[in-house]
Amino acid sequence: MAKLNNLIDDIYSTLECISNGEDLNIPEDLAEEFGDRMKQALLNWSKPKEQSKGLRMSNIGRPSRQLWYESRDKDNQNKLPTPVLIKFLYGHLLEELLLLFVKLSGHKVTDEQKEVEVDGILGHMDCKIDGQVVDIKTASGRAFNKFKSGSLAEDDPFGYIGQLCGYEENEGTSEGGFLAINKESGELALYIPEELDKINIKDKINKTKEALTFDTPPPRCYNEEPDGKSGNMKINKNCYYCPYKFECYSDANEGKGLRTFIYAKGPVYLTKVEKAPRVEEVA
Repeated sequence: MAKLNNLIDDIYSTLECISNGEDLNIPEDLAEEFGDRMKQALLNWSKPKEQSKGLRMSNIGRPSRQLWYESRDKDNQNKLPTPVLIKFLYGHLLEELLLLFVKLSGHKVTDEQKEVEVDGILGHMDCKIDGQVVDIKTASGRAFNKFKSGSLAEDDPFGYIGQLCGYEENEGTSEGGFLAINKESGELALYIPEELDKINIKDKINKTKEALTFDTPPPRCYNEEPDGKSGNMKINKNCYYCPYKFECYSDANEGKGLRTFIYAKGPVYLTKVEKAPRVEEVA
């Protein structure tokens, strides 16, 4: 019987026959199933979905302050830009490709998109592989390294581990993890968090529900950071893609809010300016 810990080696050894001049011999029924699933993924992506502002398993692991702002988002600041929509599409398609590789390598895939519920929080898990919950992730090179090195627990701004803990709580399992693909190189990684890296998901749910009832937001998710040696301070890198950063830091720069400076590497959001950078500043 295939073992989850051997998944990556099994996938690589299954596919390497092509490089050796041999036919992979994909079963016809599996090829047809893959085609149908790719079609369905495309059709599901093409339909607009209402942006839920409530708690769900996919966001419960995120910082409470971000969820507090999201729950009060009347202007739909979290609306997905078109490039992000495109990124989500090829993410969905790559997930189907990964699951095909898993099946070809002899591992058992079950419970795909099964609905789960923990203390009123709903979600849909990607699947189980060999009886354990596995979340499929497509990642850029930098993000992929967190799964490859096992350092995700140290830097998890999207709350992936909390999401996994919720699925496992519903299923009564504890040895699952993440199957990730590097979108840039095609490299695969399996990351199974240690028990000490996981969270008490029920406690997280209860505390988050309570935080959302407060009239003022919870403490900031991350501390500010020095921007070089000038005395300037900037927001944490994990805040860059948050749609609520300007509202969150409205008290920065003595009440003037964040100041944005455009460097060659991209924008830098300063919370304190001791010495103005010699680059363009945008409102």
